Amino acid sequence: MEMTAASKKMIRGWAMYDWANSAYNLVITSTIFPVYYDALTAVKDTGGTVISRSVDLFGWHVESGALYNYAIAFAYLVIAFLSPILSSIADGRGNKKRFLQFFCYLGAVACCLLYFFTKERLVLGLGACIIAAIGYCGSLVFYNAYLPEIAPVELQDKVSAKGFAYGYVGSVLLQIICFVLVLVKPFGMSDGLAARISFLLVGLWWMGFAQMTFRALPGKSKTAGAQVTLWNNGLKELKKVLSEVKTMPVMKRYLTAFFFYSMGVQTVMIAATLFGSQELNLSATQLISCILIIQLVAIGGAQMMAWLSGRYGNINVLLWVVLVWIGICILAYFIQTATGYYIVATLVGIVMGGIQSLSRSTYSKFMPATTDTASYFSLYDVTEKIAIVLGTFSFGFVQQLTGSMRYSVVALAIFFLIGMIALATIRKRLSLSR
Repeated sequence: MEMTAASKKMIRGWAMYDWANSAYNLVITSTIFPVYYDALTAVKDTGGTVISRSVDLFGWHVESGALYNYAIAFAYLVIAFLSPILSSIADGRGNKKRFLQFFCYLGAVACCLLYFFTKERLVLGLGACIIAAIGYCGSLVFYNAYLPEIAPVELQDKVSAKGFAYGYVGSVLLQIICFVLVLVKPFGMSDGLAARISFLLVGLWWMGFAQMTFRALPGKSKTAGAQVTLWNNGLKELKKVLSEVKTMPVMKRYLTAFFFYSMGVQTVMIAATLFGSQELNLSATQLISCILIIQLVAIGGAQMMAWLSGRYGNINVLLWVVLVWIGICILAYFIQTATGYYIVATLVGIVMGGIQSLSRSTYSKFMPATTDTASYFSLYDVTEKIAIVLGTFSFGFVQQLTGSMRYSVVALAIFFLIGMIALATIRKRLSLSR
């Protein structure tokens, strides 16, 4: 299908939000913030050797890594409750852009507040981290909901992959700037100050480049209703979507598969840096370099998955990708060296962007023809967020019980396996229906 210049411009503007907000996902979620957090919470002896990674918070003695995962799980739990209500209102009033802007600014300002996170302000740091995650996830509900509106079904795989590719390029560019700050420490700044300036830059980058998206995307729909309120029509709309999904066997099975493998995918991305730091004692330079490798490889991975899905079908490709994730978890359990970590990171990069991009476009293809796109994508996002809550909580809980993240990785492999089995049932059903 041939796209007009106007539609191409809108798609580029839409993809630029991935460019804008992915800096948060890379710098805050995956690299500099976890390293900074680990350095602040580590207890060292006089020789500089780490003797403990536990903290006391309101009288609760807990492993620092587990506490971080609990904080992220709480953030995703909040957004899991909020997004169905907000997105159904957005569909009813047609103001997805307004909600996208609100959550964008909420998350970006929270990133800026992390500039003030120090050892004495642990609560501030964790609080801003939670709010930033809520802003990031909340905005994605409305960002994703634009996909079926701006691209026809046959182009959604490519457009979805375009968004992720933009995200990886944009996030890597800012990550390199932040990496130079942390490594070079210009003007005599300390490691801590360099990291905190990086958090501030993420917030400004996020807000700044998002303006291109806000200019390109359409505003309030003229056909939208005006009587939607928080507790009546909004919840009624969500119930309507849920009742419709119950009559769609393939959609139900797909959401089940997506739920389980998302428990693994998102938790790996959140916990990867702390795993390298705490299990392998890798330096900040090694960790940040490794995550950069993941991002660079993921650019090609997202494009490759879009091409493979066109050739072999979305479900078949997802099955193979989830199988690779199971292999990654098994390898991660056994690695002992930085080289092993780099190998696993490269594999993660190949499948990370692909599984996210393909998951989003596959769901969009299974959706019925509807104007309630935000409500349908809210169900998708809630499924993912609850999966992240359970995935990160179980990861932290297993670490707290065993004292090692390696056993937590084994639990993730089980989640991936369940997801793969669910995908296999979808493939069988689709082949029988032909």
